[in-house]
Amino acid sequence: SVKLFLSLYRFQACVYFASVFQSMSCGIHYLASVFMAVTPNFVCGFPGNVSSVLFHNSSASSIEDIWTLWTSTENYIVVQLENGDIWELAQCSRSKREVSLDLAYEYKGNKSVFPCSDGFLYDDTKWKSTVVTQWDLVCDREWLAKLIQPTFMLGVLIGAVIFGDIADRLGRQRVIWFTSAGQFVFGIAVAFTFDYYSFVTVRFLLAMVSSGYLVVAFVYVTEFVGIKARTWASMHVHAFFAMGVMIVALVGFLVRTWWVYQIFLSIATLPFVLCCWMLPETPFWLLSEDRYEDAQKVIDTMARWNKVSTPCKVSELCSVQQDDLASDRTGDNDTSSTKKHNILDLFCNWQIARRTITVWLIWFTGSLGYYVFSLSSVSLGGNEYLNLFLIGAVELPCYIIACIAMDKLGRRNTLIPFLILSALICVLIMFIPQDFNILIILANMAGKFCIGVAFGLIYLYTAELYPTIVRSLAVGSGSMMCRVGSVVAPFCVYLRSVWIFMPLLLVGIMALLSGILTIMLPETLGKPLTNTLVEATEMGRNKKSCSEKSPPAHSGAALEKIEMFGQETVSTDK
Repeated sequence: SVKLFLSLYRFQACVYFASVFQSMSCGIHYLASVFMAVTPNFVCGFPGNVSSVLFHNSSASSIEDIWTLWTSTENYIVVQLENGDIWELAQCSRSKREVSLDLAYEYKGNKSVFPCSDGFLYDDTKWKSTVVTQWDLVCDREWLAKLIQPTFMLGVLIGAVIFGDIADRLGRQRVIWFTSAGQFVFGIAVAFTFDYYSFVTVRFLLAMVSSGYLVVAFVYVTEFVGIKARTWASMHVHAFFAMGVMIVALVGFLVRTWWVYQIFLSIATLPFVLCCWMLPETPFWLLSEDRYEDAQKVIDTMARWNKVSTPCKVSELCSVQQDDLASDRTGDNDTSSTKKHNILDLFCNWQIARRTITVWLIWFTGSLGYYVFSLSSVSLGGNEYLNLFLIGAVELPCYIIACIAMDKLGRRNTLIPFLILSALICVLIMFIPQDFNILIILANMAGKFCIGVAFGLIYLYTAELYPTIVRSLAVGSGSMMCRVGSVVAPFCVYLRSVWIFMPLLLVGIMALLSGILTIMLPETLGKPLTNTLVEATEMGRNKKSCSEKSPPAHSGAALEKIEMFGQETVSTDK
């Protein structure tokens, strides 16, 4: 973080930290359901007032005194009502004893089985209220509770697509304004929903704006910071997301009523909502829209903040762009330079196709592992709030390690060992005895650390593996696979009911496969970005090129020069 701060000047530092501060709200809302949708211990309700309660050899005057003894979902509670009736209360059924002479736990006589028509009784020693207890999302309605996180992640997927496109059309600034305000409004609205379906709908909208903000924030800060700080800046957006996860753990520990918990989480980033309208549009987007006067105003503002006496002029940037366009026309008249590319170009030959499949698998595995470790942390035993806090905290050093390793060892040489190591940790956890809670938590933290390094690194690595003409398409498609992984992750966690280690087994297999396939990817450290599919294929030491003629290598020169001029403005010594 110190290196990042020193690489930025005053204007860029203010814009950067203001933008990534709001990224915490994305981490907050992404993981809020781990406590908001908790299913506590419960049994069927009963008709009448209780006179005595029996659980095995323990007796009490109220069911609340029994919850501390509850150990398994197979247990049942025996209650005697004031009218003398004796009921056996299980989780999803209840039985009335035909003969009620004396109160005993074991009973061999006839019983009449009834459904839970009088509702349910919940253990409120940890949580006073959750969405599960609010709308009785148990037994035959349990599947509704299990859809809460997947539907949120589906909103994340759709929001990334929609707002990414809107940001290119209307600008980054407007999308940041809208999505920031949307996170606050929808976040508060979730707390006041009146039934399950309105709750899921509003959270779906909340997921869309949260995802939209996170996607556009990456682009926004990248277009403002200097080249030297770009890798660190993009990686630290993840770090602020992790801080949001830590806030979830802290607020969950302090507030035990779900709607109050949701309100506190939503107002955590209110200061940014009140001042986000001050953030400027990026000069790069303004130039792409031919809004030269507006771009010049932003550049002049940056120069004043950074005390630069001779800011660059938009007219100079325009002349550079026009010179490159003229060079393109005279140098190559082939119409293929204007060819529109699609997803099939990522499979134009075996080398590129293999690369695409591997990259997609890494994106999917990174997201799957990230959310499986995060969502499973509250089920590891011990203090679930501390577990989630540590799972979030371990990400902070992992991104620093990733930045250093990718610059020293290379992208591929960093990715391979951390993917394989995360797979080995998943296997190791399976052999740790279940009563060794501390060791299990530490192993899960190590797994989250390793998968976090891989997850953070793949953004930059994907951009470097593909040529200019399909780079955005490659990163966008990889991001889509990432969202698919986040949708699948909650269902993967639910497989703990089949076998407690099933989620870890699946993540371990995917991570091992990804690590092995990554060996076949080329190293990109220190190599120039490619402009054509031919160059990208040759980077993989396969001379077979795509059948079509690729655009000239200098087609992106204008944008590169514009970026150089822009960085002169933002990186000049004081």
